[in-house]
Amino acid sequence: MLQRNSWTSRWLAALVAAWFGIAFAAPADDLREAQRLYSQGKQAPALEKVEAFLKVQPRDPQGRFLKGLILTEQKRTAEAIQVFTGLTEDFPELPEPYNNLAVLYASQGNYDKAKSALELAIHTHPSYATAHENLGDIYAQLASRAYDRALQLDKNNSTAQTKLAMVKDLFSSQRTAGSTKPAASSAAPTSAPPAPSEAPKKAEPPKAEPPKVAEAKPVAPKAAEPKPAAPKAEPKVEPPKAEPKAEPKAASTPAPSSGGDEKANITAAIEGWARAWSAQDVKGYLAAYAPEFEVPGGETRGQWEKARAERIEKPKSIEVSVKVSSVQVSGNEATAVVRQQYKSDALKNTTTKTLKLVRSGDRWLIKQEKVGG
Repeated sequence: MLQRNSWTSRWLAALVAAWFGIAFAAPADDLREAQRLYSQGKQAPALEKVEAFLKVQPRDPQGRFLKGLILTEQKRTAEAIQVFTGLTEDFPELPEPYNNLAVLYASQGNYDKAKSALELAIHTHPSYATAHENLGDIYAQLASRAYDRALQLDKNNSTAQTKLAMVKDLFSSQRTAGSTKPAASSAAPTSAPPAPSEAPKKAEPPKAEPPKVAEAKPVAPKAAEPKPAAPKAEPKVEPPKAEPKAEPKAASTPAPSSGGDEKANITAAIEGWARAWSAQDVKGYLAAYAPEFEVPGGETRGQWEKARAERIEKPKSIEVSVKVSSVQVSGNEATAVVRQQYKSDALKNTTTKTLKLVRSGDRWLIKQEKVGG
């Protein structure tokens, strides 16, 4: 078992070796230089180079994945979580970002979030062995906590004592195995982030797979180790445009009334935003965002709107439901915590979001959107 104070450096050592074995298709000098600096342990200059690359190609998954690794190594956990969360939103079919989110959540002791992230990784790729193993470790850690709590409530519970001892013995044997030289493992993720500006797709299974640290980790699961992918031809900068639908679906974001309870108006605005999303009404969906909306990832408003339109129009069907758990109003601004359930023909997940809204006339519009409560 990896200890909480040492797991990050160990999995990064294995992850870096695997990740930089990939033949990156991105031609940008900044990205190649960032890779070289990172492999040398020069985190600060590597981050500067990858940031420069992402200013030109803000949606590039390889650059964003590298940025997440650098931030993790720098112990900037909250920022790393934000990067990997963004990757799961923009490229939900890739399991590695979900797995790395689980690693970060586990390092914080948040095993429930780690479990949810790993379940999503397995949902996107059922044969992802690393995620299955990590999920088992998380369940073991949760079991240990539950047995310990049972003993706190009833010290004479002999059954709980026996089960807790079994789990601790398992952890002890894993620590002993982890102190030896790691053995190579054939288990590894089966997809890698695509080349710049390409629609994400599954990589062809390679003949050789990168090694994985052979240590059991109930406290900290293993990070994603992307497989080597065959070199790709340099892609076009502009992504393919989504084909227009024959008939736009009618839905709109209703405007809250100027009077009455503002919390009710805000809730109505958020529910209208979700209805427009479910109806795949791009115009109605985008109308729910304020002109001063803080676009994530360094994109322009136009780039963000284009990407959102493609993601909304691409699925055959979308169903979004929201439950507003809290609303705080301060003058013409408000903050709402929302539990969002998203379901399409390709993906199903549940997320907590924090929305910051601003009053515009008699309407409440989204000014900022973040994942997390």
